[in-house]
Amino acid sequence: MSSNVYFSDLRASFKENLVTRLGRLMTRAGLMNVVGSRELVAVKLHFGELGNTAFIRPVFLRKIVETIASEGGQPFLTDANTLYTGTRSDAPNHLKTAIQNGFSYSVVDAPLVIADGLRGKSETAVKVGLKNFKDVYIGKEIVEADALVSVAHFKGHELSGFGGALKNLGMGCASRKGKLAQHSTVSPKVKRKRCVACEECLPHCSQTAIAMVDEKAQIDPEKCIGCGECILICPNEAIQIQWNQSIPVFLENMMEYTVGVLQNKPGKLLNINFITDVSPACDCYPFNDAPIVRDIGILASTDPVAIDQASMDLVNNEHGLPGSCLKKNTEPGGDKFRAIYEKVDWAYQLEYAEKIGLGSREYNLESI
Repeated sequence: MSSNVYFSDLRASFKENLVTRLGRLMTRAGLMNVVGSRELVAVKLHFGELGNTAFIRPVFLRKIVETIASEGGQPFLTDANTLYTGTRSDAPNHLKTAIQNGFSYSVVDAPLVIADGLRGKSETAVKVGLKNFKDVYIGKEIVEADALVSVAHFKGHELSGFGGALKNLGMGCASRKGKLAQHSTVSPKVKRKRCVACEECLPHCSQTAIAMVDEKAQIDPEKCIGCGECILICPNEAIQIQWNQSIPVFLENMMEYTVGVLQNKPGKLLNINFITDVSPACDCYPFNDAPIVRDIGILASTDPVAIDQASMDLVNNEHGLPGSCLKKNTEPGGDKFRAIYEKVDWAYQLEYAEKIGLGSREYNLESI
């Protein structure tokens, strides 16, 4: 069965500017059916790593907040801490980065809440009973919200091929333990050459899984629960993720986590994808390369699978931009992200998502 996806191009005039049209797009996509009076609404977005400029402009988030509030909802902007060590790996630095990137209360008119707490341990285990996971670990504040609005910047990604609504939900809403579970089936590893035996990691391991052996840290995989805190704590980046997952398993993991995110929110999800500044890689990098296609528009739908399929189709229907990293498949109809990440079958995440009931790849695109 086809799902409805609503589309706005980026044309504007004195009669209606783009910010106003965004509000109309949300209404047309059925926001009033997602948000109820006095409900707490998690607006899940990516605040952008410090140094990256491709993330969605804060002024658009202000309009999203305003439109949710007009339906009686009480919105807050949120994201979960990152697994890697960067400017968003703990709540204080995450909030600082968000504010430095323009997401202050005075701009967006909503509070900022980090979904998985101070160090990424505030989580809720959600039973999903799927192929790879029986339980998934989601940021507590997202689980406890009454409704969820996903606001995703559509772009390329080195592991999933592209990042859109599904990745914003499945990976973005997971706690640090959940992120590690998706990326790796075993405990983090210690790069012995980088370890200086500072022992900073020892008191932070809740399972006493780290010991000093021959003046180097060593992790006991039998005790490790994969919370990932040692990765964050190590000042020398000596403890790292084991990127041992095959791409198909990684994509399955991410989709199964999306099921967990939406477990207690039937009919309470709206997705908004911005196909602007379509960079070849994730906003988690402290930089962004030149966009590979022109700015296309904004999509909204209650179906995360349909909106990602529609977003991908719109990108692939474009001419590739000269001067970008795109060197082939530049013609309309060419697979843009497969040209950049040849080993990543991005379509598999959509196939698996559809298989486990997250939505439909068939869609009706309606322009407003």
